[in-house]
Amino acid sequence: MPTRTERALGAVIGSAVGDALGAPFEFGPEGAFSARFPTPGLGGEMCGGGGWDPGEATDDTQMAVLVAESLLEHGGLDLPDVFRRFQRWAAADPKDIGLQTEAVLTGGDPWDLAAALHFQTSQRAAGNGALMRAAPSAVYFAHLGRDATMDAARRLSALTHGDRAAWEGTAVLHALIRTALAGDDPVAAVPETLRAVHPDHHDRYATVLAPDWHPDRATEFNGAVWPCLASAVWAVRTTTGYEEAVRAALDLGGDTDTVAAVTGGLAGAVYGVGAVPARWTEPLHVPLPGFAGRVLRVADLTVLARRLCR
Repeated sequence: MPTRTERALGAVIGSAVGDALGAPFEFGPEGAFSARFPTPGLGGEMCGGGGWDPGEATDDTQMAVLVAESLLEHGGLDLPDVFRRFQRWAAADPKDIGLQTEAVLTGGDPWDLAAALHFQTSQRAAGNGALMRAAPSAVYFAHLGRDATMDAARRLSALTHGDRAAWEGTAVLHALIRTALAGDDPVAAVPETLRAVHPDHHDRYATVLAPDWHPDRATEFNGAVWPCLASAVWAVRTTTGYEEAVRAALDLGGDTDTVAAVTGGLAGAVYGVGAVPARWTEPLHVPLPGFAGRVLRVADLTVLARRLCR
């Protein structure tokens, strides 16, 4: 059985690996990953393409690292600092940034109003852009208990997403990763976790997180928060290992980098970092636009994850 630290490493590194694997297949059709790599274990899956170098992580992991470093440097949640880091990153022209996230971070509004003001005018803020960066904060806050972990998730989500649906989905993911870090089954914990979801959003999440839900039943693109989270839970529920779960997520097509990042974070917490193939971690790298050309490798992510695990 993996130790708690190994599970924490699995969550942080596993999420980054899923992100980098999925980047070249983003917005592609179902089954594209297995069509190119039909036999697991043969290698070459960190193939790059679509503007991404082999093993290069996207905005999903870049923003996750910024959250992690803020938490560690400030000893907890400093929301203005996280927002400033996001702004600095967004101003440096990253290769990929969500349209809504970009609008919030570059609009010039204060950190505590920007997302809400954007939502008032757009009425569209239920994307998976807060869900994708959740693994480090889920690890950091896990020791405080479920309610505190979910509250931190909501507050971090609200920096860029004004729709409470995004807050609740990210809170659920934090709670499920927390369960996995303790060595318990996160899928079995779904019903209990749903009881802590805001009443206005309970039924939607109860539907997509039900044991019989399948991605084919999704009514929205998996770039939305609820089908993205549901797809990740489905991938973990219907497989028996990290690699198998991430492959299942990748083969769903659509927003592959984020669905695989979320799946990789949850599966990594379940199976531990030892289940993440070395052939996937070796080429992994995370550029940080706006931060003096820094590029994090798996050794850096390992140090970061160890410090987050309390």
